[in-house]
Amino acid sequence: MTNQISYQKKNDDIECVHYKNWTKAYPPHTHAEHLTLGIVEDGSVCIVMEGESKIYSAGDEFQIPPDVLHEIKPVDDKNYSMLVTCVRTQTSAGGGKPGELGESGGASGLVELKDSILDQPENLYLIEEMARATNISPFHLIRKFKKMYGLTPHQFQIQCKVRKAQKLLEEEKSVCEVTYDAGFCDQSHLDRCFQKIVGLTPKEYKDAAKSDCDS
Repeated sequence: MTNQISYQKKNDDIECVHYKNWTKAYPPHTHAEHLTLGIVEDGSVCIVMEGESKIYSAGDEFQIPPDVLHEIKPVDDKNYSMLVTCVRTQTSAGGGKPGELGESGGASGLVELKDSILDQPENLYLIEEMARATNISPFHLIRKFKKMYGLTPHQFQIQCKVRKAQKLLEEEKSVCEVTYDAGFCDQSHLDRCFQKIVGLTPKEYKDAAKSDCDS
């Protein structure tokens, strides 16, 4: 059996990922402003969404809303195959859970912070500066941001940096260029973060994306 992953980008709003005989697990993460639709073709996967685990087997479909913390892992370390489609959605007021945007404590500032990190993840964001901008203490900033978006600001920024690195690699930029354009301090830092979130090295991803474009 061949273990492989392939990508097909319809446009900037829709991307399909096909996992065949895959065994990698994906730690807790979110898909900012993207709805994830999937179907398991073979084997089984365990999806943990907001602390609740559910096993999906061949023929089962699943859906993961935007900005919802989740992780995906194989069942009993066995191979699985699945097709996943990520669709960009239009979220109101920057996302977050219903009812929270009207709360006091800088919620609108958190939305602006999230949007800023999404747009320019390579920038330096200091907790103290972010706290001043959102009118809350650094501790409460981290806690409230994680409550709204499932990740701390730092975790969210790393995730956004990796997403930007993916786009740059798809544009045929070198791994060296991508390292600094996406805001990583060096290539080993990019490699570690990229493999943790994507499950591939930057070079492997670049080759997979290139072979898909050529097919």
